[in-house]
Amino acid sequence: MEEKLIERYISFISENKTERECTKSIVRIAKENGFEDINTLDKLESGDKCYMNVLGKAVVLFRIGEKDISEGMNILGAHIDSPRLDLKMRPLYEKNGIVYLNTHYYGGIKKYQWLTGMLAIHGVVVRKDGTKVEVTMGEESDDYTFAISDILPHIAQEQMKKSASEIVSGEDLDLVTALGKEGKDDGGKCAVLEYLEKKYGIKEDDFLSAELEVVPAARAKYLGMLKDMVIGYGQDDRVCAFTSLEAFIESENEEKTLVTILADKEEIGSDGASGMNGLLLENALWEVLERLGKADGVTLHRALRNSYMLSSDVNSALDPLNISLYDEMNSSKLSGGIVFNKYTGSRGKAGASDANAEFIALVRKAMDENGVKFQMAELAKVDIGGGGTIAKYASRYGMEVLDAGIAVLSMHAPYEITSTEDIISAKKAYKAFLSI
Repeated sequence: MEEKLIERYISFISENKTERECTKSIVRIAKENGFEDINTLDKLESGDKCYMNVLGKAVVLFRIGEKDISEGMNILGAHIDSPRLDLKMRPLYEKNGIVYLNTHYYGGIKKYQWLTGMLAIHGVVVRKDGTKVEVTMGEESDDYTFAISDILPHIAQEQMKKSASEIVSGEDLDLVTALGKEGKDDGGKCAVLEYLEKKYGIKEDDFLSAELEVVPAARAKYLGMLKDMVIGYGQDDRVCAFTSLEAFIESENEEKTLVTILADKEEIGSDGASGMNGLLLENALWEVLERLGKADGVTLHRALRNSYMLSSDVNSALDPLNISLYDEMNSSKLSGGIVFNKYTGSRGKAGASDANAEFIALVRKAMDENGVKFQMAELAKVDIGGGGTIAKYASRYGMEVLDAGIAVLSMHAPYEITSTEDIISAKKAYKAFLSI
């Protein structure tokens, strides 16, 4: 059973490398398990299951409980976007015999890590008439791929003197796409446009209304001879999204209303219509309350204020080769179980929601009663740096929120590393939390 969970997870992150692809798969899984689009429902009652698809980039799922919703909900929240490169709105150009696609990086990346590896393009192009074209190019199933070139070591003396952040600039993270055609100005670019129009019906001006993301081309795999780790792209934070969804679908708590939020835009501040710093949760809850016959502001705010939430995001795993960056006693380790983080933020806890001790005790009790392996940790040493999650955007409603996730090595790299034991632990932990 546990091996099948890992195999499902590997398939999920291999086949869903963008927030749109994740949303499409999540909706399919939800429908297969009896969830209905809230826009097709006139009313809701205890036991009903529904979801709200937000712009094809985020999903909020509800299971209505027996208790009045104003008494609070148990909420799981994770995000389905990941660091990547995006094609610019006018991306295609030819220079000195090579055709490139111009990019703009998304989220916190080490730019040099994206050089020379095999890359794919996933996304959508929307034509002026409203028709939408789904695009996948350069994956392992294709007979071609993309890459970003680097300077050969023989002439890289000046480059090697630069700091890691300066080795390559953001403007130089452009995809090698084709060769030019001798004797023809922009001949290679024209040939690429002919290919795109023939295969996808895309013209050059259609890039203006496109969302095309550059991601690693390889599938996720087991890592190591013992197959006790997973390596793959986008595990931050799809490992928490996947395990949250699995736990939510299997939950047996019928008393409280249960919610799972799988949001977008976390890697760039959670802003926008599909991010948690907007009205994502509030808008979805209004739709539910209207169908429960309780669409008033008092019920809305009481339901949110009385709720419990796990803000499910990954944590930095202790790296034995860079031990000086970590407080060993307060760091998470691979195979240590799900990670609970009282506060995230940077240095002096800036940007943290800082969970209440009473709520942590309640969560600890649920973990122990259900035999769930867990660890308490911070990201790194206090003055080293830090990072935020969606917790602070949920806590502003007055609800109790605790960060919970999985330890990751090489976080934000094109290929991240997790423990299979931790993936299993996360699903068990989310199920235990939903039963509170």
